[in-house]
Amino acid sequence: MAEHLSDKLREFLATAEGKVVDLTYLRRELHIDPNSPADANLRTLLSVNLVKEKIVRPSGKKDGIYRVIKQVAPIDVFGEPLSEPINLMFPRDFETMMEMSFAEDLIIRGGDLILISGRSNYGKTQMCMSFAGENIDSNPVLMGNEYTTLENKPTPRFLNRIKNMDWIKWQTEDNKQKFTLLPVRNDYAEHIIKDRINIIDWINIDTGEHYMIGTIMESIKRELGRGIGIIAIQKAEGAEAGRGGQFTKDFADVEILLDKLPESDDVLLTLGKVKESKCRAIGRTFAYGIFQGVKIMNFREIAKCKNCFGKGWRNGKPCEDCNKSGYINKH
Repeated sequence: MAEHLSDKLREFLATAEGKVVDLTYLRRELHIDPNSPADANLRTLLSVNLVKEKIVRPSGKKDGIYRVIKQVAPIDVFGEPLSEPINLMFPRDFETMMEMSFAEDLIIRGGDLILISGRSNYGKTQMCMSFAGENIDSNPVLMGNEYTTLENKPTPRFLNRIKNMDWIKWQTEDNKQKFTLLPVRNDYAEHIIKDRINIIDWINIDTGEHYMIGTIMESIKRELGRGIGIIAIQKAEGAEAGRGGQFTKDFADVEILLDKLPESDDVLLTLGKVKESKCRAIGRTFAYGIFQGVKIMNFREIAKCKNCFGKGWRNGKPCEDCNKSGYINKH
């Protein structure tokens, strides 16, 4: 009888890994009378046998509550093939049709998450749309607040951007769209399409819960498979991270920060966290203009002005070298 109960209990707990169970729940599920000998066997199995075998962990309060330990198996490192980098196309300068210059220095692999943290109206959607357009033959997936209305229709701005990006072939020759548009504005991980490029523009989190961004990013990352995740979030002016602070960086493989270039209408792009690259990438800065909401113009690498040390002023006067912007072209 005890062996039969042990087998039933182990079989049941195998379906509850990672969950919390208590004696009352287990009695009900296994049809055990609390006044029977089987109940004593149940207590012994849980508190002694299964604890020693690391199948359950008691709460420590002697309250009959246990956490079912998720079982893991050792991984054969040398039996796995090396994951090759993925050729993800980054946005291009419309004038030269050259990819953003830093792209060749980054190493992107399947399952990576690219985070775009930007000020409102300073290029997050343009960046996301460019990623979609430049990788259109990979059938990217689009979701988020910028693309669909509450009536589950494409937003007028989204349609206008597609129209203005007339160098991209958004449809096949038989007029089938080459991307998937999903009317999703929350619970993004549940709608990620595995092994594809998934673009979310943008993730909105209630005030006071910005710390949840780390959990959201982790859940998205778990669903990507060999795909790539590209997500956008809001960022305050001059902040070194998007809303959520350090939590935004925990699961990002590449972090792109977008601000306004001082004394200009151009975008200031800063590379934040970069997990893997061919050379130094973190902290490099770039600038560019945006035309018609979609076209990148005059993309160039910039650096802080050495004359004014990036302040824009020197000796109480505007810096003539950088025209008060604090930055100069690097080349």
